[in-house]
Amino acid sequence: MHQIKSKLLLTGAAVIVAFSFGLNANAARMDMVDVSNNNGYMSTAEYVSMRNEFGVKAVTVKISEGGTYKDPYAASNIANVQAAGLYINGYHFARYATKAQAIAEADFAGQTAKAAGLPVGAVLATDVESQEANNQTKTTNDRNNTAFMQEIAKFGYRSDIYTSGSWANNKMTIKGKTGWIASYPYVATGKNWYSTNHAWQWSSTAKFRISYGGFDVSQLNSTYYTADQKSSVKPTDPSAVHQNNQTANKHQQANSSAKWVKESKTYTLKTAVKLRTGASTSSSVITTLPAETTVKTDQAIIQGGYRWVRQPRFSGYGYLATGPANNTLEYVKISVSNTYYTVKSGDSWWSIAQRNGLSMYSLAHQNGKSIYSTIYPGNKLQIN
Repeated sequence: MHQIKSKLLLTGAAVIVAFSFGLNANAARMDMVDVSNNNGYMSTAEYVSMRNEFGVKAVTVKISEGGTYKDPYAASNIANVQAAGLYINGYHFARYATKAQAIAEADFAGQTAKAAGLPVGAVLATDVESQEANNQTKTTNDRNNTAFMQEIAKFGYRSDIYTSGSWANNKMTIKGKTGWIASYPYVATGKNWYSTNHAWQWSSTAKFRISYGGFDVSQLNSTYYTADQKSSVKPTDPSAVHQNNQTANKHQQANSSAKWVKESKTYTLKTAVKLRTGASTSSSVITTLPAETTVKTDQAIIQGGYRWVRQPRFSGYGYLATGPANNTLEYVKISVSNTYYTVKSGDSWWSIAQRNGLSMYSLAHQNGKSIYSTIYPGNKLQIN
C-alpha cells in the first residue's frame, strides 16, 4: 500500500472517542459510513449527528464509476464531511476488465477526485463487485487491481480494495492488513469479523437519526481510513453512541433475514449475465445469457451483496444478479412493457420503492421527479 502522509490535516480533524477496539466490544461499530448519489444531498449537520450520536469517525464518498460517470454529490459530500470534522476518503466503482482499462479508470478517478476536492493522503479505494470483474479470472482481477492502485498513487492518494466476503481471495487476492470487506451476517454482535483487514462493512441498511434512508456502515479494524491519526474530538454523548450501535446491530439482525418478494417483470439484459442454480455467486452456472436476452422474472431478493431475480424455466428456476445490493439494475435495460403503481394514502417514495425492489431515487427519476416531490393518492408511478 502507498502510505502518503503529506497534507493530512486536510483529511479532517476528528477520530471520535479513543480508537480502542474495546469500545462497544460486543457490537459491531459504526466507525465509517460510505455515501453516494443514492443517498442524495447530505448536509454538514447530518455528518455532525453521525459523529456525535453514533461514533462515526470517517466517511468514504463515491467519486466516480467506470470511465465516464462522476458522482454529482462528491464535491458537496467532501466539503460537508470535512466541515463536520470527520476523516474523508473516496471510492471508485470499477468497471475495468483489462489492465489498460484499469489504468484509464484510475486516471479518470484521480482527476475527478482532485476536481471534487478529495485531499492528498486520503484513501481512494477501488470498489470491485461488477459483472465485468465477475467474468474475469482471479489472476486477471489481481493484475487489474494492482494496476489501478499503482496509478492512483500518482495522484497522491492511498489505495485499497473494497469487495464482498465471498469474492475476497476467490475472485481476487486480499492480503492481510489490506482490504475493505463487505459481509452482512445475520448476527453482527459478538464477533470481530475480518479483523486482519482494514475495514468490515457489516450493514447496508443502517439508520441515522436525522438522515433519511439506509446507509452502508463499516467497522474499522485499523487506522488506515483515519490516516493513522488520533484526535481529541469526542462524541457529545458516549452513552448514546453505545446505545445507537447496539440498536443498529439489532436492526441488522432483522434486516439481514432477506425474503423473496413477488416481481412479475420482463427485462432485457444490457450485458452478458450468468444464470445460476441459486441466488449466490457460488452456485453452479446453468448458462451465460448474452446481452439483449429477454428475461421474465417472478421473484426478487437482496442478499449476498447483490439484487437477484428468479426466472421460471421449463424445469425449475434460474437465478441471475441484476446488480449490487443497493437495488440498482446495473445489468438490465428498462422493462419491455411498463408497469404502474397507483399511490395510496400513507405511501411514500421509500415504501413504494422498497415494495417493488427499487431505490427511491431510481423510482423518482424514472417518473420525472425527485424524492422531495410530493405524491398524492391516485397518482400513477412507473415501477419498472
